[in-house]
Amino acid sequence: MPLVAGAVEVSVRGASEGALSQGQADSLRAASLTATLDAAATPGDILAAAQADYGRLVAALYAEGYYGPVVRIALDGREAGAIDPVRPPNRVQSVVITVAPGPQFRFGTTRIAPLAEGTVVPPAFASGEIARVTVLREAASAGVDGWRALGHAKAAIGGQTLRAVHGAGRLDADITLAPGPQLRFGALGVEAPSAVRTERILAIAGLPVGAVYSPEDVRRASTRLRRTGAFSSVVLREAEVANPDGTLDFSAALVDQPPRRFGAGGEVASLDGVTLSGYWLHRNLTGAADRLRFDAEIAGIGGTRGGTDYSVATRYTRPATRNADTDLFVEAEIAREDEEAFTQDVLTFGIGYTRYVSEAVEISVAIGLEAAETTDAFGTRDYVILALPLEGTADYRDDARDPLRGLYVGASVMPFTGVGSVDGGLHVTGDVRGYVTRDLARPVTFAARAQVGALMGASLDRAPSGLLFFSGGGGTVRGHSYQSLAVDLGGGQSAGGRSFLGLSAEARVRWNETIGIVGFADAGYIGRESVPNGSDGEWHSGAGLGLRYATGIGPIRVDLALPVTGPEDETGLQFYIGIGQAF
Repeated sequence: MPLVAGAVEVSVRGASEGALSQGQADSLRAASLTATLDAAATPGDILAAAQADYGRLVAALYAEGYYGPVVRIALDGREAGAIDPVRPPNRVQSVVITVAPGPQFRFGTTRIAPLAEGTVVPPAFASGEIARVTVLREAASAGVDGWRALGHAKAAIGGQTLRAVHGAGRLDADITLAPGPQLRFGALGVEAPSAVRTERILAIAGLPVGAVYSPEDVRRASTRLRRTGAFSSVVLREAEVANPDGTLDFSAALVDQPPRRFGAGGEVASLDGVTLSGYWLHRNLTGAADRLRFDAEIAGIGGTRGGTDYSVATRYTRPATRNADTDLFVEAEIAREDEEAFTQDVLTFGIGYTRYVSEAVEISVAIGLEAAETTDAFGTRDYVILALPLEGTADYRDDARDPLRGLYVGASVMPFTGVGSVDGGLHVTGDVRGYVTRDLARPVTFAARAQVGALMGASLDRAPSGLLFFSGGGGTVRGHSYQSLAVDLGGGQSAGGRSFLGLSAEARVRWNETIGIVGFADAGYIGRESVPNGSDGEWHSGAGLGLRYATGIGPIRVDLALPVTGPEDETGLQFYIGIGQAF
């Protein structure tokens, strides 16, 4: 089983008294430094790697339960361990690693004590199971973590006895734990000066001083500090020794982020035109880890439907307001929307709170005010709405930019009242996305998305145009132009619907580490009825193929799509270019 490293042949093989399986040989080759050398390696490099390989290969065998191995490494027939590293050979043409693994040991007697209540020891740490070193480590870690979870912050391994009976191929293991006393949280200090004020750091971390120590509380405190975006590095260190009163102090090692950041992005679609966006962010506006962000966007440049849309928005966020897991936000936006079915100038303002229920779940509630002038099929209207939006997300994806597995759920409920030419009502949306990855001929990620929308209370002609639903474009149904599916009012007039359904499915094939190929199908429904039930609406659909190119900021997306069903004026191939997966 040779592996060529430059001009040097490296072989890993079993001795006559201990043949290696293919899996064992592959595992040892992966652990070997010598097998990773390239053509630029000097004889000194090869010798150093070979001499380091003795320990690496023995450790790899221990990890699989082989405690009596014999490892020999020959450089052109000479044992590497016997060669003076100060006087390496002039050249090396072959490296032969010969391994006699010996018998695979199994656990005899196993004991770990004392265990905290509720501790689960790995099932593999039991008599008759393969005596892998990794299992020993996992058992010891589980024992220590069990005590730490009950407040014994300084729990450790008090002692261990391992006895290998070579004739019987048995390993007896006895691990003694030293729980130490139960401790409470003491003071939190800051190791180095930060642009964020110390009292704000303490408030954001929310470490419960006086409460029984919990590793979960320490992890949450670190997460809160990272979540602000004000720090590039967050490390909470516990003191080496507890205080006489049974408290344990902590120190925060923080590295500030640069205070300001800006960015830009863009998307291109054949019918919808070009979208350009940019933002400017101040991460620590007043020394409270508070953020001020401005966003601007121009959409529909060169599009074939509607005109060009403009928006400028700002949002101020102050973390740890009311409590450590609640942020205050204030936001405002000025926008002009020039769409096929309506034109709207709108000013919105909102103030509210975001509550982080867990790392995956967050909810927000706000009071919002919107003033708009709209021209649509029902004429020109001026109105003001007062709204109480409630939103929530649960994000269990492994990577938000390019998920391989997991689930995302988003929902919003917004009661509103209208002043002027619109009525009040209830606006509801939902978004569910799921991802599963399977190793077939190549890794394939199956992704699915379902969207739903409903507007209840306000009639179609008395509803705010911005709260009605449309379908079509990159965010709903590819192959159809942006907001191309609406309610047909007759006479060439249309309006958004009071209900919406969107369905999407993708098969994402990872061709290699950089390139991906995607097949997709989308469908959308817009109805007059307030709850989508198919009784008074229309469907359209599209399908196509896409290419993905992996980058550090997410995959570059190129999709080609055709309309499958829908309005007859939607024909021809359409393309979409952007950053990130479609959903």
